[in-house]
Amino acid sequence: MDKKLAEKIDWEKIDGLVPAIIQDANTNQVLMLGFMDKAALIQTIESQKVVFYSRTKKRLWMKGESSGNILNVVTMSLDCDNDTLLVKAHPKGPTCHLGKTSCFDKVDNSDGAITGEFNVLTHLQATIQSRFDKRPKDSYITSLIESGVARMAQKVGEEGVEVAIAAMKKDSDAKAELAEESADLLFHLMILLKAQDLSLDDVLSVLQKRTR
Repeated sequence: MDKKLAEKIDWEKIDGLVPAIIQDANTNQVLMLGFMDKAALIQTIESQKVVFYSRTKKRLWMKGESSGNILNVVTMSLDCDNDTLLVKAHPKGPTCHLGKTSCFDKVDNSDGAITGEFNVLTHLQATIQSRFDKRPKDSYITSLIESGVARMAQKVGEEGVEVAIAAMKKDSDAKAELAEESADLLFHLMILLKAQDLSLDDVLSVLQKRTR
């Protein structure tokens, strides 16, 4: 990303600030809206992490500087009027301060279901992050964390075998069982990825590159 981007912006329209729409680079989900001044934009370009200007604190702040839920920049672009930024990023953890994937999340129908494309996975990813952070004693994920990476890897292997076995069955429940075992495999894989400081976003990035 080129620092010349800062020179193209019409800084006078909103008193030296430019609105920055943050979008998940993999899912295209809108995560949040913030504001940058020129210094925040330059720091964002240099660090490759989203930095905003806080209108309440009157200072620069990097998203996730206290929570750890940073936004790693992938691309930045201006709209046709040169007064709004679109930032595509890889979020590390939930973006919203309420623990949701997005500040615009659609959550909880009357039946309690998570709605919206990718929201089930991103919600699960946020839950796994929370378990790693807080380690509640009654959590299955906590028990895996305490058992270590080798046990997590073993579980992924076991679930992979269960998926293969389910796929070979011919009875009336075979498809339902395959779906159940696949869910178990994905769940344990996400835990293993987190233990290695990776996430589904990293996996999706690889797939996205391969499709090109």
